[in-house]
Amino acid sequence: MNADASSQHRLGLLLVATAALFWSTSGIFVRLIGADLMTMLFWRGVFSGSAVMLVYLLMEGKAGLLRLRNLPLPVFAVAALSAMGMITGIGSMRYTTVAEALIIYATVPFVTAGFAWAFIGEKPSTRTMAASLVALCGVAFMLKDASLDGSLFGKGLAVLMTLSMAGMTTIMRRHQDVPMLPAMALSAWLCSFVTFWFAAPLSVSTQDFLLIALFGIVQNASGLVLYAIWSRKIPAAEATLIAALEVPFTPLWVWLFLGETPAGAVLIGGAIVMLALFGHILTEIRPRRALPPPV
Repeated sequence: MNADASSQHRLGLLLVATAALFWSTSGIFVRLIGADLMTMLFWRGVFSGSAVMLVYLLMEGKAGLLRLRNLPLPVFAVAALSAMGMITGIGSMRYTTVAEALIIYATVPFVTAGFAWAFIGEKPSTRTMAASLVALCGVAFMLKDASLDGSLFGKGLAVLMTLSMAGMTTIMRRHQDVPMLPAMALSAWLCSFVTFWFAAPLSVSTQDFLLIALFGIVQNASGLVLYAIWSRKIPAAEATLIAALEVPFTPLWVWLFLGETPAGAVLIGGAIVMLALFGHILTEIRPRRALPPPV
């Protein structure tokens, strides 16, 4: 790996981690917003998609606007997978337990590794697989006392969420030359279209409307922009591994800012996940000493 590629890799790790931190604020917004779930998701999608598209147009200018007329197929594939992941992720936590949904989702680095190996010939590193295994053990410990009596339908939705994330990341990694921000905007708008039929958009209060706007822009759009741009700079399995930081940080923010004290197992398991992921990040961003030239 040359110096420029190594620098891009380190920056990619840090910014994908930042995307996960943005996503992890979801618990705070869900607790603060009083609107019903479908209405909240409808408006979040509107704000999120609009914010992502605005960022794209600011970055690309007039050329980006013209490019929207002839978007390649991978953009629509990523948009569909991203939207499916959002919808099935929410549905899985409604139809099965949060414990089961998160344990299934925690397998996403392994699923992504399989997809990336099979479809784009990218083998994951031993360090990535080891960190993924430790993180999976941490998630299992977080949820060791949780109920595991959810429905088979809910488990199926969690599997679809995991497959969506793995497929989306693999496609973005394969098509690094294709701008994926339009895909992220389309996915958010697609979520709005699906939830609109079950929502009451005009029923939200002014306070909830402002909170939902922040939810869409800060939590969702910021994470989507960073992930769409920077997940392509690092191996696909590694990108989904780092994105798993969302799992322990979501209850952490709710604890710190809203005073909801998590169970001891959640704290210990979350610490294991963070140790695995931050350890991996620090290992990968540490400058490696160059080998002496051959004689």
